[in-house]
Amino acid sequence: MAEKFEKLSRISVPELDEILGVPFKVLDDGFVRVIDYLGSDQAVVQAARVSYGKGTKKVHEDRGLIRYLMRHQHTTPFEMCELKLHVRVPMDTWRQWVRHRTASINEYSTRYSIAIDAAYTTAPGEWRLQATGNRQGSEGKLPPEQGAHFTEREAQLQSLAREVYEERLQAGIAREQARKDLPLATYTEAYWKIDLHNLLHFLKLRMEPNAQWEIRQYANIIGHEIVRRWYPLTWEAFLDYQLQAESFSRLELELLSKIVQDKWEECVKLAEEFGWLKRRDGRLVRNRERLEFEEKLARLGIQPPWKEEE
Repeated sequence: MAEKFEKLSRISVPELDEILGVPFKVLDDGFVRVIDYLGSDQAVVQAARVSYGKGTKKVHEDRGLIRYLMRHQHTTPFEMCELKLHVRVPMDTWRQWVRHRTASINEYSTRYSIAIDAAYTTAPGEWRLQATGNRQGSEGKLPPEQGAHFTEREAQLQSLAREVYEERLQAGIAREQARKDLPLATYTEAYWKIDLHNLLHFLKLRMEPNAQWEIRQYANIIGHEIVRRWYPLTWEAFLDYQLQAESFSRLELELLSKIVQDKWEECVKLAEEFGWLKRRDGRLVRNRERLEFEEKLARLGIQPPWKEEE
């Protein structure tokens, strides 16, 4: 006799259903909106328990299980859930975005269609300066009175690039070639589908303060406006154990152990053995691992025993 199964209904999240298709504005002309989704907090715990249909566990037990999964990095249950977004994003920001190769992507094609007539512009007070200690980062901003010059030049460049592009199209030049001089600030659009585990990894990297400002704006919207509604229990666990948590290497734990025991001299000796305290002309030589540890200590309100002006 064939085994009888209970009829299943699709898991839905009313809070997310309310914003299906609703665009959240990002930057000056970008957006993010939810096209479809699969799963919920309930789906995560179902996958973890290998059960079907409506569970019998209480909410607090579901929360405890999700927190356990997140805390111990049991990722498979989170991979059972998916989110599909429609995004409009500047091409240079999109280049960073697609480095997360764990998603399915279908992007607007400028070989097939005319390029979107919109480009990301920079306000006079938003021109960032190159960081002195980080080749891929920025720190501080150009004064607005100087930035106004570059904003004006940006507008001239974008206008000329678009004018040349449209001239080529009118002359019958192929779209695949006509597009080649469009600026990276030109907006593109794409569908982006990703499972929850890899989405959280994306958010962990792109919501951090060191991430480029533009992509951070998209990540913040996805996290706070979408994932928070979609997976409130998972979002809480993600904040507690990943985004707002600290991790320490073996070396850092050894140093921290000496610090909490007030063994300051032993702590300095260990740091010297690790090669963190090399000096030149009486000043500490820059060491990224040491600096990152000092930042962690600062968040704990602890002053490192070797701290001195570099």
